Amino acid sequence: MVVVTGATGHIGNVLVRELLADGKKVKAIVAPGDDLESIEGLDVELVYADIRDADSLASAFDGAEYVYHLAGIISIGSSKSKLLWDVNVEGTKNVIDACLRAGVKRLLYVSSIHAFTEPPHGTPIIETKKFDPSSVVGQYAKSKAAATNAVLEAIEKRGLDAAIVHPTGVIGPYDYKLSNMGQMIVDYINGHLYAYIDGAYDFADVRDVARGIILASEKGQTGENYILSGEQITVRQILETLEDETKIPIPRIKLPLWVARATAPLAEFYYRLKKQPPLFTSYSISTLVSNSLTTYQKATRELGYTARPVRDSIRDAAHWFRANLPGVLKLTNGDFA
Repeated sequence: MVVVTGATGHIGNVLVRELLADGKKVKAIVAPGDDLESIEGLDVELVYADIRDADSLASAFDGAEYVYHLAGIISIGSSKSKLLWDVNVEGTKNVIDACLRAGVKRLLYVSSIHAFTEPPHGTPIIETKKFDPSSVVGQYAKSKAAATNAVLEAIEKRGLDAAIVHPTGVIGPYDYKLSNMGQMIVDYINGHLYAYIDGAYDFADVRDVARGIILASEKGQTGENYILSGEQITVRQILETLEDETKIPIPRIKLPLWVARATAPLAEFYYRLKKQPPLFTSYSISTLVSNSLTTYQKATRELGYTARPVRDSIRDAAHWFRANLPGVLKLTNGDFA
């Protein structure tokens, strides 16, 4: 039996699907009050637990061979710093404690590419064991660096058997809760994306990341970490892919970076009022102009990880939204509809 925390998230629900396809018995840990749409109808055992509450995890991990720890807050906004730390760091420490108490065979922790200190442009981000929360940008990155340190310390000092993966940006189908990239695709299709900015980032398909997580749990060495990346792509290339697929024209306005930075607080407030993930915040703009050059060579060499072209992932995501979340789309284009 395997346990998945954060089972209803984008990576989480796809991981659950992959594990079930492998014939695994899955126990899905979900937060009380969480929306279960993404795992509805899947043959899983549901357990309600808050990873901030160590006692609620005490029995959840009993009998588990593997624990896949994905539960966390992903935020590019500026209003969740305490929640980020409580869930991402203290929650991870609670998961570690629960794994050790339950005698779990292995913990697979899903960290982030943001946990690494960014090297200068032109130098690829590669696997390292040094994580310094003070040297990364943004509360999310700081929380993931600190949580990764907690896992490494438990491996070294407490005998925890664990491996770590670091996904880059994730994109693809089964995006029920609308990730930031999912929101951008939906806004584009709905004609609500009025401008864009220069920048680029590395994105990996959610299905490839889920498979990489399983490979790391099965083949990864104790204490080792693996980058699960995909392909670096510019914002313009993402929009061109959507234009090719939907026949909806790319927005004509390209905002200068200084304008985007100046208006980011207002844009974040606007999306908060709409109760949607913000697209452009000070953090997301910094990310798009940061060094996202990386490689998944180690994961390929040691795990057999592979990544499909990111344009395929963008197309698949757009069509998945059309087929599965018609309520969020206002389709007017015949070619795509």
